[in-house]
Amino acid sequence: MIAAETKQMTLIQAVTDGLRTMLREREEVLVLGEDVGKNGGVFRATDGLQEEFGEQRVIDTPLSEAGIIGTSIGMAMYGMKPVAEIQFLGFVYPAYEQIMTHATRMRYRSMGQFTVPLVIRAPYGAGVRAPEIHSDSVEALFTHMPGIKVVCPSNPYDAKGLLISAIEDPDPVLFLESLRLYRSVRGEVPEGKYTVEIGKGARLKEGEDMTIIAWGAMMPIAMKAAEQAEQEGITCDVIDLRTLYPIDKDIIAESVQKTGRCVIVHEAHGTGGLGNDVVSIINDTSFLYMKAPIERVTGADVHVPFWALEEHYVPTPARVKEAIDKVIHF
Repeated sequence: MIAAETKQMTLIQAVTDGLRTMLREREEVLVLGEDVGKNGGVFRATDGLQEEFGEQRVIDTPLSEAGIIGTSIGMAMYGMKPVAEIQFLGFVYPAYEQIMTHATRMRYRSMGQFTVPLVIRAPYGAGVRAPEIHSDSVEALFTHMPGIKVVCPSNPYDAKGLLISAIEDPDPVLFLESLRLYRSVRGEVPEGKYTVEIGKGARLKEGEDMTIIAWGAMMPIAMKAAEQAEQEGITCDVIDLRTLYPIDKDIIAESVQKTGRCVIVHEAHGTGGLGNDVVSIINDTSFLYMKAPIERVTGADVHVPFWALEEHYVPTPARVKEAIDKVIHF
């Protein structure tokens, strides 16, 4: 059910509102992470929550990602619903073992006696000129991991609705939040509780000539390239995957079977990136509909570079438009 009243919010305000909504509704929900309490988080995503709900439910933890996730797994198995914040996705590596070995396998390992209703929130991505390890986009490490859902909203409405769905999910969810979108996008967000279904993509723009598939921070880039193409008479279906695992195969197949052409955009490295899985889905479902080879516009196979060099790493509307032209004129 969607609340009638809406309010203009940034993406990070929508995240905060989603956390507050669920903390108020369910006593078993709690938030934990480095500096999430008194300081309200490094990006202020949890600002004011400890003051409202107390130190027992909004918990400042030691600087130990493995400890944060390990503790959260135990709490989730015994009836709590922890929302653990990892300050940057690039900081998640010390906790990777806990996620891969325990969080994702516990339902299977216990033959359904235990589940791990854990949400891991993590800002990700380049474009804000952050230091090393602060700009990684490694979602594909987790989409290769059975037992965890991976969600990546691109706008405030989806951010709140998907976060509430993630908290209510009986299994672990990695909830990715784009650094560059935190305060650069605004939108109408319903007050109160509503949900956006995990596992369903969205069509943000209707077109007949080309399908552009992206997620998270790349959605504004994809939309701008589609608008540029439209000025030349090329209309694009723009698909926001929203959930990266389980991926919405139906919306991908429906769109590319209509247009026969596709460009995939993501800021993660090209090798091993999720775009490769999208290509496989298209080959499996829609190969005979294709009029041209699929193009991918991705980050380079290097560490995310420092400062101004980021601009040469992250996909741009110009790079996406170049791929559109290549596919159209094949």
